Amino acid sequence: MQWTIVLPILAVIAVFLWMKRSTQVPERDAIELLKRGALLVDVRSHSEFASGHLPRAINMPHSEIESLLPNRVHDKRTPLLLHCHSGMRSNLAQKKLQRLGYTQVFDLGSYQRATELVKASLG
Repeated sequence: MQWTIVLPILAVIAVFLWMKRSTQVPERDAIELLKRGALLVDVRSHSEFASGHLPRAINMPHSEIESLLPNRVHDKRTPLLLHCHSGMRSNLAQKKLQRLGYTQVFDLGSYQRATELVKASLG
């Protein structure tokens, strides 16, 4: 395999992962928000949520979040922590909610990262 091909591919992957991570709420901030009772929103599908979810999490699939959340959360300053399986849908949902005027919307990222942060907020 030629290194002139492999290195640029690895660089693109690294940049993608860094950019994805940079849109997520910092760990310290997420833990503090969780301790203060921020609403934990799982934006995975209903079937994914039914197969297992975090304690206190509510399910609002990213494809339905624009219609579901305003019925549940009237104060657009309510802290919202979003997560999904990989972090892609939570990022999309964050952008949708910000366009609706929600000002305290944070992307936790993946289910695994959200699990770790929830555990850290409890201990």
